Order: sequence, then C-alpha cells, then structure tokens
Amino acid sequence: MRVGIIGARGYTGAELVRLLCKHPAVTVTYLTSESQVGVPISNLYPGLRGHIDLACESFDPETACAKADVFFYALPAGEAMKSAATLLAAGKKVVDLGADFRLQDPERYRAWYRAEPAPADLLARAVYGLPELNRAQVREASLIANPGCYPTAAILGFAPLLASHRVDPATIIIDAKSGVSGAGGRSVMKPEYSFPHVNDNLRAYGLVSHQHTPEIEQEFERLCGTIAPVQFTPHLIPMTRGILMTGYATLRGDADTAGLLGEYAAFYRDAPFVQVLPEGSLPETKYVLGSNQCHVGLKVDPRTRRVVVVSAIDNLMKGAAGQAVQNMNLMCGFPETQGLDLPSLYP
Repeated sequence: MRVGIIGARGYTGAELVRLLCKHPAVTVTYLTSESQVGVPISNLYPGLRGHIDLACESFDPETACAKADVFFYALPAGEAMKSAATLLAAGKKVVDLGADFRLQDPERYRAWYRAEPAPADLLARAVYGLPELNRAQVREASLIANPGCYPTAAILGFAPLLASHRVDPATIIIDAKSGVSGAGGRSVMKPEYSFPHVNDNLRAYGLVSHQHTPEIEQEFERLCGTIAPVQFTPHLIPMTRGILMTGYATLRGDADTAGLLGEYAAFYRDAPFVQVLPEGSLPETKYVLGSNQCHVGLKVDPRTRRVVVVSAIDNLMKGAAGQAVQNMNLMCGFPETQGLDLPSLYP
C-alpha cells in the first residue's frame, strides 16, 4: 500500500513518517510541505537519515492521486476539507489528523472554531477514529476523523463509566496537562513555547474555550445518551511530549475501586493499546512515552462519592500519529497493531 503524508514538516507529520517508513505493509511515496519543497525529509529530521530520504513536494491533488493510495492530513483545522473530496472521489482512503471532520454538528464547529465547517456530504462519510469505541465503523470507512490528543485521553478514561451510567455526566471535570509538542507544534514556535518560558513553569490555557471541549462532549453524549457538559482545563507542562488527564465525576450509586477496575478491564478486553492498571497503580507519562499505549487507572473516594480517573498517553502517538496508523491498519485490513506494537521509551 502506498501512503502519502500531507504536511510532513510538523511534529505529527514527522512522527507519521517515522512509523510508516518501517511499517511492513506500506511504502511512503508522497510527502508534502509548502515551505520545504525539494528538501528531503531526512534534512528536516536527521534521525530519519538512512531510513527515508524522500523529498517534500508542494501539494497537488492530481499528483497525489497518482502517487499514493492512503493519505494522512497532518495540517491545521480547515485544510483537509479543501481537497479531501478529490482524493475520496479517486477511490483513496483519507485520515485527517486535524479537526475538520471530528464534530458532526456544523453549528458546534462554527461556535468553537469560528470558521465554516466541512461540507455536509463529507461529514456524513467521516467516522470518528477512536478504534476502541468504533472499530467496526473504522474498518468500513474511507474517511477518518482522527481524534484530538486531549479527547483521546479523556474519552478512553471515562468511556466505561459513561457507557454503564455509573457517573452523572453533568459532574465531570477534566484537568489535563500536555507537553509542549502538543500545544505549539514545530510551525508555531511562539515565545510562550520557547525553552526559557516553558522551563520551570506551568500554566493553564484555553479556559472554558479550548476547541477540544465540544469533541469530548460529543463523544461523551454518544456513550451515555444524554447531554454531557464538560468542565475542561488544559495545562502546558515543561516536557516535550505526553498527556496526563485527571478527571473527576460523581457516582450515581455504590461502587468501589476494585469493582470499577474490573469493569474497565472487561470493557477494554479487546483493546490492545489500552492498559488498565491494577489497584494502587496510577498512570505516568513516562511509561507511555513513544508508544501507542493509553494507561488508565482510577480510585473511588467514598467520602465524596466521586471517582478520580487518571489516563496517560503520548500526545504524538496515541494522541495523533500512532492512532492514525492504527486507523489505517483497520481500514486497510492489516492487523490492528502492525507497525505499532512497541514498548515505551525509558527513561
């Protein structure tokens, strides 16, 4: 299978290149970067030297269709919707790592992104690419909306509780922290993402306005069948990559930690990339670094009748490129874990 990466220059694009150039079932045949036309990807990321030296091109849909069968858009919101229809009409498969097809309600997109949504026919074709919840739909899809990094951590953290109606969805509070690669990206190196500013610093951002909020709410509502307004606050933390999500919710009935962990293990029994940690253990970003794993742990507080859920992912892997490859594997009939069954990096 020939694959193309539209927007290969950024951190997510480069992570896709790293994974796909060693994937046993695909060949990377097409890379684009409007600012680096003619430059080999290994010049931009010297760690790729000796593995792939393909040069970046300017994106052209007709050329793209001739060069690849599956395409990954690693571009900001609003870009994939401009040309995805052309690729799909040519029989290609598309995975968008931006936000163009994540929100099914056009008004939600307008409200949170302050831009026009994708055409209705494309939204109707798009499948929300969280394999742990939508594996069957992903297998049949030609257009995948790859989830955001914060939503991936939050949804995987709360899905079993919401699906079983164990918690009141109106009480959910999500406090999440991300490494700088998830907040800025290589092409947005503003002063607030520089080492002198980020080092020895911790700050909240996007209070009550972060664009991942409606995505989380949409998927929570699908799980529990009712409105699920989420209080979500992201923070930027002085590390390169990783997300730690700590979530809180009020229980609807009696529950204990061991019992809920057993329910989580059953819910994710067929999910190769979700690890439910045993009682007394909680996720840490260090233990998922460089992997496509999501670690989940929890603890019930009987005093407040609340449950505290903690999940950890690598924002560039399970939160972006790794999950995109996982979706491609399902779409193309490859084993779901192919090219991704990697342990984390430590230290």
